[in-house]
Amino acid sequence: MAHLEEQPRTSAPAASRPRRSRGARIRRAGLRSLGGLLVLLLAAFAVGWAATPGVADAEQRVAARLAALGGTPTTGEVPGRIAAALLATEDSRFGSHPGIDWRGALRAPLGVVVGRDLGGSTIQQQLARVLYEDGAIDTGARARSVVLAVKLDRAWSDEQLLRMYLDAVYFGHGFHGVQAAAEGYFGLAPAELDWAQATVLVGLVQAPSAYDPLAHPELAAARQGHVLDRLVAVGTLTRAEADAIAAEPWHLTAG
Repeated sequence: MAHLEEQPRTSAPAASRPRRSRGARIRRAGLRSLGGLLVLLLAAFAVGWAATPGVADAEQRVAARLAALGGTPTTGEVPGRIAAALLATEDSRFGSHPGIDWRGALRAPLGVVVGRDLGGSTIQQQLARVLYEDGAIDTGARARSVVLAVKLDRAWSDEQLLRMYLDAVYFGHGFHGVQAAAEGYFGLAPAELDWAQATVLVGLVQAPSAYDPLAHPELAAARQGHVLDRLVAVGTLTRAEADAIAAEPWHLTAG
């Protein structure tokens, strides 16, 4: 019987074989790296949650701080103009995040590299640094403030958080808390401030000495302009209203 001659096997042309593109390999590697990073972040957050204190004493800490520094607690509702200016400038997504604004948080690693705060800290994070980190902004304090911010957001209402923040921050000239600052700079209760006064006052939160309206009125006016721009950006004021407010006198009484 004649044997059929075995034909040599030939491999499929290279073009016909499925080939994973370089872009797909990069995407898969990126997803694996991202997954690993998320696992590490969650683990670090869990460790931080266990290592940081509870925040049920936040109001007591604010009261103790005011008592030690000669401040006066805010009475009544949080003033609407001050709250609007503060949130527009410091945390425009307050109330819609869990204490951490992830968009702003993306700038934090760059801030560590360049050695300065590039913004992105929420009201809760700033409050956590004042009450539990004594104002420190080193890498460890920033990391702990992230965890504490989530704890604060879970434990307290938005109104309570705003009130504690406004009572805890420093406004310059020895004025601790918004009550002392409004009375000290303008001779008025916080709720009585007009838009011009409220935007000057809120502008002090970031840097009380640099934007001191008594010592540096031009810088204070520039900072007020930024606050007004933010109020326009979030839709609280129109451009015409903001320009009119910027031209109004402040009626400062401190000196």
